Amino acid sequence: MKKILAVALAALMTWTFTACSGSETTKAANTDPLIGLSMPTHSDESWIRHASFTIQYLKDLGYTKFDDQWAEDVVESQVSQIENMITKGAKILIVAAVNGEALGGVLKKAKDAGITIIAYDRLLMKTENVDYYVTFDNYKVGVAEADYIVDKLGLKDGKGPFNIELFGGSLDDSNSKYFYQGAFDVLKPYMDSGKLVVKSKQINLETVATPGWDAAKAQSRMDNILTAFYADGSRVDAVLVPYDGLSIGVISSLKNTGYGSAKLPLPIVTGQDAEVASVLSIIAGEQTQTVWKDFRVQAKACADMVDAIIKGKEVPVNDTKTYDNGVKIVPTYSNAVTSIDITNYIDLFNAGFYKKEDSVWKGLVQ
Repeated sequence: MKKILAVALAALMTWTFTACSGSETTKAANTDPLIGLSMPTHSDESWIRHASFTIQYLKDLGYTKFDDQWAEDVVESQVSQIENMITKGAKILIVAAVNGEALGGVLKKAKDAGITIIAYDRLLMKTENVDYYVTFDNYKVGVAEADYIVDKLGLKDGKGPFNIELFGGSLDDSNSKYFYQGAFDVLKPYMDSGKLVVKSKQINLETVATPGWDAAKAQSRMDNILTAFYADGSRVDAVLVPYDGLSIGVISSLKNTGYGSAKLPLPIVTGQDAEVASVLSIIAGEQTQTVWKDFRVQAKACADMVDAIIKGKEVPVNDTKTYDNGVKIVPTYSNAVTSIDITNYIDLFNAGFYKKEDSVWKGLVQ
């Protein structure tokens, strides 16, 4: 009998230890789950900073398990990478889509696996399988660009007419319509009054869009516009451009056509993201303006969302009306933007977004 009791006690202790260990393992998995980050491309410096800031803020909150994958702008790669994250047991997916309309199938697989999905910077379209969206106020990005043009041309003071050409982003990026609509709403009254003239007559987003946010395509389109509509000696006074990478292409086209001299100054050229090349261009007196989206703010907002989801708390959102993906209104945390030009670019350094001591800025920023 003693022998039987001893065996039973040993078995009970073993079961209890195993159960406790399993419980602790489950608890640890629930409090420090695998977090997947699906990013579009390494070729854009802003995406690299988005991902690194987000991971750092999550680490600051105590999370340690990450799977960050980069699709290099190939939809099929992003689908495969997300499927791999599902297989690995990710509990939260942060997705910056290559094409916001192309991930419906894999997002359903993720939801079926019980994964919470956060759309990052680009809204996931035409799917119910997205829980939250973290972004900047993309409509106000366009407003900031257009307001800058209005101010610098003196349109509110009745000056004009001036020639302007318009560029849009890639149509597979849901942000493009918000950027363009924000700008168009500001500029249209001046077009209607004749104070702004689009000589190319290209004003619809579908016409002015730049596939893949490709700088070479923006440069080529600007080349064609200048050849077709400005060979008579008239000049472009402003170019609405939604993103820095495209701005650099547009400026290259303008310079190749003779702009950038005392006789033919470069027009106002807007942009977005305050990328290094464009900040350097602003300092050099070429690109005129960019919209600064402090990625740290968005990354922190995303990390706070993740933390709230994992801890079962109320997820911070500040917009439950604007972002309709065609199937649902996605609860969103939207962040503010800042217009940057030669008069205030130093704010990027004062805020620690860039560091004066980095070699790229040596001799340029005091």
